[in-house]
Amino acid sequence: ACCKLPLSGSTTTPPSGGVFHMLIPILQQTQHWLAVNKPAGLNFHSEDGEAGLVALLRQQLGFELYAVHRLDKLTSGIVLFGKSPEAANQLAEQLRNRHMQKFYIAVSDQKPGKKQGSIIGDMQKSRNGTWRLTRTQDNPAITQFFSWGLENGLRLFLLQLHSGKTHQLRVAMKSLGSPVLGDAAYGSKAEVDRGYLHAWAVRFGFDGASIELICPPGEGAVFSNVILQQQLDK
Repeated sequence: ACCKLPLSGSTTTPPSGGVFHMLIPILQQTQHWLAVNKPAGLNFHSEDGEAGLVALLRQQLGFELYAVHRLDKLTSGIVLFGKSPEAANQLAEQLRNRHMQKFYIAVSDQKPGKKQGSIIGDMQKSRNGTWRLTRTQDNPAITQFFSWGLENGLRLFLLQLHSGKTHQLRVAMKSLGSPVLGDAAYGSKAEVDRGYLHAWAVRFGFDGASIELICPPGEGAVFSNVILQQQLDK
């Protein structure tokens, strides 16, 4: 049976309001693993004197964590950690074997070339730390997507990863002609309060239990759009 785990934990921001002073919301934890809601705009690892997600969690919880996967600075949402190397390896193995399902939501202000389908292609390093999709498929990035129109020319995307490449979803959205809203590195010209890409849901197994976690986006004016919220509730 599938066990849908409730969301728990909260975040408090000191008067200074800096993202690097936030408590990281804990979505769920067991004896073996931990799921958190990473804020947008926070690096995974510490950079340039600013504490990243891993360092903040270590300080907040007081014990070591072992990363199963990562999220870009721009991206918010679910991140899984093992509480031991063995637990992290067990979860990472599911990712490698595609037994873990990961779903993201994104918003764009550009209409895609098609409303649903798959984006498949190899990824190649480009300029300034970005990546691009190629026509070859030797070791392809695979992304399935669906999209729905919102208001004011905006569009909601549900994206499912079938591989795990650096910047995969941001590159996939650009290849559709619909860069993630606020993602200037991949062609968005919108001036908004964040990059609109969020790790929304994950399904995986652990010790015989089937786990489903859903983390609604909590940051960003566009994510509060009523039509978007209604679509996510379906």
